[in-house]
Amino acid sequence: MYAIIETGGKQYRVRVGQTVDVERLDAQAGDTVELDRVLMIGGEEGQQIGSPVLESARVRATVVDQVRGPKVINFKYRAKTRIRVRKGHRQDLTRLRIEAITA
Repeated sequence: MYAIIETGGKQYRVRVGQTVDVERLDAQAGDTVELDRVLMIGGEEGQQIGSPVLESARVRATVVDQVRGPKVINFKYRAKTRIRVRKGHRQDLTRLRIEAITA
C-alpha cells in the first residue's frame, strides 16, 4: 500500500516503513506527526483518488531528525562586464519515518 501526500508545497509517494525528507516541520525528534493532505491511496485492492484530497485518509509518521539538505549554488554571470555573483544555501529538512497509512 502506498500514498501520495502533499506537504511543504511538494508531493511525495510514501510507503509504510519508508524514510523521507520533507520541508521543515515544526516538530522535535521523536514526535508523531499526522499528515492529512493525502491526494491518493493505492494498493492491491485498487486506488482511491481525492479531489483534491481524501477527507478520511491520514498518514502517521515519526520525526527521526531535523537535518540540512545539500548545498545549492546560485551563480550569476554577465558576459563582458566582470560581474560574477556566487551565492549558496542549505535547505532545512525534516526526516520522517512513515508508520501507518489509514484510508
